[in-house]
Amino acid sequence: MAALAPNAHAGPVVDRIRAEGAIRCGGVSRPGLVGQRPGGREASGLYLDLCRAIGAALLGPEGRIAFHPYDFDAAFDLVRDGRDDLAFLDGSEILDERLAGRTLLGPAVAFVSTGVRVSVDSPVRTLADLAGRSVCFYQGSGAHRTLEAWMAARKLDFTRMPYTEYGEMDDAFAAAKCDAEAGETGDLAIASLSGKRPSRILPEPLASFPVFAATPASDPQWAAIVAWAIVTVQRAGLPAGPWTARAEASAPEAGDLGLSDDWAKRVLAAAGSYADIYDRNLGDRSPLRLPRGPNAPAEAGGLFVTPFRE
Repeated sequence: MAALAPNAHAGPVVDRIRAEGAIRCGGVSRPGLVGQRPGGREASGLYLDLCRAIGAALLGPEGRIAFHPYDFDAAFDLVRDGRDDLAFLDGSEILDERLAGRTLLGPAVAFVSTGVRVSVDSPVRTLADLAGRSVCFYQGSGAHRTLEAWMAARKLDFTRMPYTEYGEMDDAFAAAKCDAEAGETGDLAIASLSGKRPSRILPEPLASFPVFAATPASDPQWAAIVAWAIVTVQRAGLPAGPWTARAEASAPEAGDLGLSDDWAKRVLAAAGSYADIYDRNLGDRSPLRLPRGPNAPAEAGGLFVTPFRE
């Protein structure tokens, strides 16, 4: 393991990670972010790759990761009690579980979109084309709320077909009982893989919201390491050019974070750039084949804005 840089004082989370040789992460299961690959047995996803990359900043390639899915209420106790070192959380999860005062909020690691899918031969090409058509949705879900808000803002109406079981909703769409289905785009992409009713996701999202990297409030040093490791991964995906600073050139000095001099190179060696991570988990190299959209850097029309050295 890398020795702590001179004059740097490790925090309690940093000390624990070094002592255990492992980083403990967690997040709610979402297609492409964390979960079972379609047809696969092992867990995979963008969160796992980021966890591995961040851990490499402290532990190098020999470091281990442990991932905990927050798929039931009690699982959030791992965040509440500071037992997990890194949690991937959206705003609703932070507020609903009352975690705001127990965590330090880091940068966004992904933007989740809600959207709509229609059959491949549907005449619907834009969200506005849904006016007067039937739309299936899970009652009270985020997709339901953003669908209602989008249509209301444009004074458009549609036929509502609410469901309280996701499987029943997907079956209704497959049986052509509704013209469209609203949901998170990852879930819609997974449902489309069934092939029961060939479909396509409309390119225009209903809404997009960030998932953040959150760390225990007890250790600002660890929060800084996590934030700058994520920034390094994101900047590494920018197109190279004479006016674009390399990821390593925009990273803090190792001593400022209490890391070894090669920490940024180790982060990138562990999982690649954000573009690489996205592509194999959600993009063209994955079964989901979701476009980058808001998950692209601002320079390419997305929502990620990273600090850099001018």
